[in-house]
Amino acid sequence: MNFIMEGGPIFMVPLLIILIIITILFAKGLKNNSEKTYKLINSISLFAFVFGVLGFVIGLLGALEDMSNANNIAPQVLAGGFKVGLLSPTFGMVIFLVGKLFSIILMSKKN
Repeated sequence: MNFIMEGGPIFMVPLLIILIIITILFAKGLKNNSEKTYKLINSISLFAFVFGVLGFVIGLLGALEDMSNANNIAPQVLAGGFKVGLLSPTFGMVIFLVGKLFSIILMSKKN
């Protein structure tokens, strides 16, 4: 769970909450499979992906502002910053894929 604090709790904690919500909706969908649950999982997982990318863009804009004010930036610092910045969209993509997998399972059980 260190990657959540390393990736920035402002975006990573809501993404973790979204993952928990998707998991709860999936469990609910297994008991009472409805079109509403399927669509809700799809929408929330897509929101998680876009929210993760938004976290990266906002972080990148702040980093570019700091880099424009700095004279000399070591490549190691730049690479480390990109690694940390990419944690949020990566977690969003994982949540999106999990949501899509849950949607596929619910659709297959419906038919």
